[in-house]
Amino acid sequence: MFDRMKEDIQAIMARDPAAKSSLEILLCYPSLHAVWAHRLASFFWHRRLKLVGRWISQAARWLTGIEIHPGATLGRRFFIDHGMGVVIGESAVVGDDVTLYHGVTLGGVAPSVDSDSQRGTKRHPTLLDGVIVGSGAQILGPVTVGQCARVGANAVVVSDVECDTTVVGIPAKVARKEAREQAQFMPYAQGAHISDPVLRELAATRQAMLKLQQRVESLETERQGGLPGDTQGERLTLAEEVRSEDSQKAANG
Repeated sequence: MFDRMKEDIQAIMARDPAAKSSLEILLCYPSLHAVWAHRLASFFWHRRLKLVGRWISQAARWLTGIEIHPGATLGRRFFIDHGMGVVIGESAVVGDDVTLYHGVTLGGVAPSVDSDSQRGTKRHPTLLDGVIVGSGAQILGPVTVGQCARVGANAVVVSDVECDTTVVGIPAKVARKEAREQAQFMPYAQGAHISDPVLRELAATRQAMLKLQQRVESLETERQGGLPGDTQGERLTLAEEVRSEDSQKAANG
């Protein structure tokens, strides 16, 4: 037991540069207190003393601002940086060496109706080893976040995330995938070098539109030069015809 507690302190020291000593971590880190309280609550929960387990988890919530259901499964060296506002649901599973930041929710999406049929079912996420989840991120439903994946701050994950992948946005989209041997610890799961996948798609769409515009202009030039005797005032250009058709469709619709 004491080896496990020492391991918890060392994991925080390795990942938080603000930590100056083991004594500071022991006295001042709510993540450590919440994890240790969860182990006690889980002990009673799995021995059918569920009310005792829930009471311990509720007391830990009052003291730390971190809510971990006693039915959740937490791996080794689990660290919640800052911690305030973190919620981990009953059937959530967290692997080894996982890091969460404040405001993260590992929640369910099942409706509150017909609760009896949902008891004992898998309703919450599974985070495999080495996952980092940035502040404010919401991982919802029985999805799996793969080993060493990164979930950017304020992302909303509603589907599985592959291993070694960084996802950002609402809903979360893949921003980067890299080889595991190249992966490094990434505070808040998002660095300045990660581009927004939505902006990339918009840029690609703009480039396609520019090419289409250039093609239309080229066709207009060819048509104007290829119809002898037809003056510009007597006919519509190709672009004007397209706009006219669009206006008619809008009027009819």
